[in-house]
Amino acid sequence: MGGLNFNDINWQEMVEASGATLKMLAYSGIFTIILGLPLGIVLYLWGRSNNSIIRVVYSVLSLVVNILRSVPFLILMVALIPLSKTIMGTSIGVLGTIPALVIGAAPFFARLVETSLREVDRGVIEAAQGMGASTGQIVMRVLLPEARPGLLAGVTITLVTLVSYTAMSGMIGGGGLGDLAIRYGYYRYEKEVMIISVVLMVILVQLLQMAGDRLVQYFTRK
Repeated sequence: MGGLNFNDINWQEMVEASGATLKMLAYSGIFTIILGLPLGIVLYLWGRSNNSIIRVVYSVLSLVVNILRSVPFLILMVALIPLSKTIMGTSIGVLGTIPALVIGAAPFFARLVETSLREVDRGVIEAAQGMGASTGQIVMRVLLPEARPGLLAGVTITLVTLVSYTAMSGMIGGGGLGDLAIRYGYYRYEKEVMIISVVLMVILVQLLQMAGDRLVQYFTRK
């Protein structure tokens, strides 16, 4: 292995870092979906509205979403340190990273939701409107069920993106495998730790992608 020695790796620390990464992914994933799904629905509905005021509000909201999506996550994370301290009481570790992860991923997920809803057959929507369904009923009984495969694919893409975000959070002490890779692999030149950290993150991404693909295939067939 070119002088690599994996015997000196602190496996307990590796397990703890893996657990921290999973916690960051779980918490940020849940809040990203909670915020991103309704935001995507609003973007879809307001983007199709004929009301001039709503169209203006949509343009402003769309601009904000685009700005948040455009800012590199590392810069966004640094900029949100004061907000993280205010909300979570700390700007480091698992808790301190969650606000930045959610704010970075929610606009991204919202756009995926909006795109999935746009792909729903217009005929199905018009049929529901013709039967007198309200906007809420159309969203809950037509749009979301019809767009389910696309939404699940969006969730999968977002979770995979969050894995890379958790790795970047290690640059400012966010904890997890990214933090471990940077502290040992970069600053201390312990290449073995970086290799194991990268392998574990690759495995996590693969598992997420496989699970997401299975769900998409299942609901597509239904």
